[in-house]
Amino acid sequence: MAGRIALTGGAGFVGGAIAQALAARGDDVIALVRDRDRPGGLTETDATVVSDDLSDVRRLVGAFMTADAVIHAAGSYRIGIPASERDAMWDANVGTTTRVLDAAISAGVPRVVYVSTANAFGNTRGKVVDETYRRNLADGFVSWYDETKYRAHEVAETRIAAGAPIVVVMPSQVYGPGDHSAFGEQLAAAHAGKLKYLALGDVGVGLVHVDDLAAGILAALDRGVIGRDYVLSGPLTTLAGAVTVAARLGGHSPPRIRVPSGLLRAMAPLGQFIGQPNLREVVSAGSGVTYWASADRAGEELDWRARDIETGLRDTFAGA
Repeated sequence: MAGRIALTGGAGFVGGAIAQALAARGDDVIALVRDRDRPGGLTETDATVVSDDLSDVRRLVGAFMTADAVIHAAGSYRIGIPASERDAMWDANVGTTTRVLDAAISAGVPRVVYVSTANAFGNTRGKVVDETYRRNLADGFVSWYDETKYRAHEVAETRIAAGAPIVVVMPSQVYGPGDHSAFGEQLAAAHAGKLKYLALGDVGVGLVHVDDLAAGILAALDRGVIGRDYVLSGPLTTLAGAVTVAARLGGHSPPRIRVPSGLLRAMAPLGQFIGQPNLREVVSAGSGVTYWASADRAGEELDWRARDIETGLRDTFAGA
């Protein structure tokens, strides 16, 4: 489906990979970014970069009028934010999704891909779920990020129910070259032999390489069924398991010191003094929590597969 594609979040880690994949196959990419002076991976493409903070629906309608498709990949991903930053994250995840989807619908864009997250399933409690799974809202949310992404997913579902041409993709934990997330930094430290201790090692994730994720998003753009969700999850593991592989590939042993979750909970009131203003949320989102989902539907309908963890981490640290 080569064409004119409007992309939000193109200056980010995932968005940059999407832009590069689109450009590589000949699509004309219009990248809407908050700050043109910080284009991220867009510098490696011929994308047309447009300054837009995604705050005005009418302006977005104008930007989307000539687009053959919109990919909405913008958002905010952080765990453990202070209460003072909650409104900003709500707008970054729920507000922008509402405005971008409504603008695409108003502009008559024939196809929209919304990049949600497997986190929208919440804590799967050791089970591997699929797109038919619905979390029990009575259990609450493990983090503010968890709640905002769930509510943003609801925004997309509401518009799909009204007939909007939206395909939803749900990535698991993303990694790869240039990943500066807290998860990615721990893998890099383990690979370099500099990770002194491991905390919340039992958090369960699916690891998907950023390039595989970009390929899956393009597959959903081209072949995804309107109205469907597609989990784009890599192999399932834990933080401890991923750290062990990263350390071994770097010629090191994983850290021997394991910090008990109970100790972290006890330290929560002191979190601000160690750079974690909301340590309680960090523990809530990680201790014994699994974010495990199956990518079988994407495999069957999109012919998509994620590479194994060792291969992906070798690529991630190839230049280290």
